[in-house]
Amino acid sequence: MACIRSAPSSRHLWSELLGNLKRHTSETIVKPAFRLLAAFALLACLDDGVLAASAPENFIYTSSGDLDAARPLLSRPDIGGAQIVYNWRQLETAKDQYDFSAIKADLAVIKGLNKKLFIQIQDRFFEPKAANVPDYLMTGKEYGGGITAQFDNPGESKPVGSGWVAQQWNPALRQRYQALLAALAEKFDGDVYGVNLPETAIDLDPKHEPEGYSCDAYFQGEMENLAFARKAFNKSKVVQYVNFWPCEWENDHNYMGRLFEFAAKNGVGLGGPDIVPYRKAQMKNSYPFFNKYKGKLAFVGLAVQEPTLTYRNPKTKKPFTKDEFVAFAGDYLGADIIFWSTATPWLHR
Repeated sequence: MACIRSAPSSRHLWSELLGNLKRHTSETIVKPAFRLLAAFALLACLDDGVLAASAPENFIYTSSGDLDAARPLLSRPDIGGAQIVYNWRQLETAKDQYDFSAIKADLAVIKGLNKKLFIQIQDRFFEPKAANVPDYLMTGKEYGGGITAQFDNPGESKPVGSGWVAQQWNPALRQRYQALLAALAEKFDGDVYGVNLPETAIDLDPKHEPEGYSCDAYFQGEMENLAFARKAFNKSKVVQYVNFWPCEWENDHNYMGRLFEFAAKNGVGLGGPDIVPYRKAQMKNSYPFFNKYKGKLAFVGLAVQEPTLTYRNPKTKKPFTKDEFVAFAGDYLGADIIFWSTATPWLHR
């Protein structure tokens, strides 16, 4: 009787283990010695497997082009796969000209290791020179310049950063992003384990908002992209990263509430780029919704990215430990997978 290591909860683990035991005892002439052996096996499974079964699965998180360097981490038996970020410009070199060779190469490596691949289709960037959308979006009048400057918080006690975000509130640009998603689904639906759309948070200069922008228009655009992705990918998991919505605090526009309700009703997964246990800003926005919808979402995938590693536990004054991240992600947020930065200390011990 093998131990089960992929059950979503200890309740399910008990049920499956007992079912295995009943099946074996009904199909075999059971002697007292076998019964005793089965009991010991059950205890061993519980001791070794219940906590592991209820804990989130570990994936690594990295960028396109960095998989070779991360291969030793990916090869670890406690790593189930990789989440890799691919930017829009890399995937669409010119209008309707797609280059998915990087995904194909990464998928071949990952499948060769018997692991799983999550792809993140990036339309927002966190460095001043990283305007990584196709040129035609930045030059075509119908796209309004294609991108808009945004600010970024790169971590605790770090100076404010800057970057760019695609103008998803522009219907013409949004149509192009959806065309990319459709092309990706045609090639990779069912081959990649999941696809996730980037975080919802953006931080624009309120004195220089682009033409056509409004918080409502941005929200509607993001929701339309998510609904499109869900229809395009029938087999792979579809996940929307959510942390904050512009203009909103404590769901005062019901953006957060509407997103979680839509996700629960439509088999959409949700996640986020930062697991920072009980951090005030997130506790006023996305975290309580993850807790409220725990067990009601198709999938929850959350990340410990490089900025996350800069935060310290206010009680210990030390960086959060692996156990602290895992406990909060699993127990409070309901995570199925944690995507760990390759810089995470425990991966190198």
